[in-house]
Amino acid sequence: MRTSPLARGDSVGENAPQFNVRMQCPRCRTDLTGLSCMQCGLRMRTSHGLVHALAPERAAHFARFIADYERIRAAEGRGSKSQEFYLGLPYKDITGRNQNQWDIRGRSYDCLIEQVLEASGRQRMILDIGAGNCWMSYRLALMGYRPVAVDLLTNEDDGLGAAVHYQKALPDLFPRFQAEISRLPFQSGQFDVVIFNASFHYSEDYKASLSEALRCLKSDGMVVISDTPWYSSEESGRKMVAERHAGFAQRYRTASDSIRSLEFLTDERLRELEEQLSIQWSVFSPQFGWKWAMRPIVARLRGKREPSRFRIYVARKDA
Repeated sequence: MRTSPLARGDSVGENAPQFNVRMQCPRCRTDLTGLSCMQCGLRMRTSHGLVHALAPERAAHFARFIADYERIRAAEGRGSKSQEFYLGLPYKDITGRNQNQWDIRGRSYDCLIEQVLEASGRQRMILDIGAGNCWMSYRLALMGYRPVAVDLLTNEDDGLGAAVHYQKALPDLFPRFQAEISRLPFQSGQFDVVIFNASFHYSEDYKASLSEALRCLKSDGMVVISDTPWYSSEESGRKMVAERHAGFAQRYRTASDSIRSLEFLTDERLRELEEQLSIQWSVFSPQFGWKWAMRPIVARLRGKREPSRFRIYVARKDA
């Protein structure tokens, strides 16, 4: 098996461009030929196959969020020591702890592949934002796409470090970057597709995050928002956020609200993004089964707030 230096976890300094990924300083936006910025002095380090592309001040900004998120995810049973667990995602959770949520991810992924990516008919370089344990990047690599995985988490159970479980199944492990969605460490115009993989709702500024994704796209490239909760009204979304934070505070002694994530989408928010960025959304609806389709009706009959719904939103960058 051929394994690149970054995949092996060697400290390679300036060698990120071997992946044909052109780098940009996430702090001052200077285009780079390696991992060090002569303009502002930022040096992105590598460890265990990861490129750490968070400036120190941004790492400090996210430190509490990462700590809270990792603790909650661990308590929810999001990881495993078994390679079989990761290779089975998103279709099977062998732990049995979160199968219902993985069923949603699996159906969304099938819709993404069949109705969005395969419809283009081309091999594509794909930026997987919010890659988590890298299950989507792994699946895309198996299909012949060229994924690049981005996340804030780097641990080996639920973060980018979990990609080690895919090494035996791939000739070369895809590149992975610890970075934030509004300050990506990539030069403009090099990706065919940018996918917010169950991650767009963690953004603190939707316009800034989407603008950054569009910047990284080639002309006529696609930006995709998948598995971000949608509500018909702001009121329903805010109720969900309040319930979520209260539940976390009760179970885990943290509301997990150290950053001002926007948490959900509405039609109004989507329209605002269209107007602000001169884009147009195409909407795809994964099929989750009749029980899922009945949830809004059941909630209304029981006097509860509307449940979240998940769609796939796709917009093209102007050619």
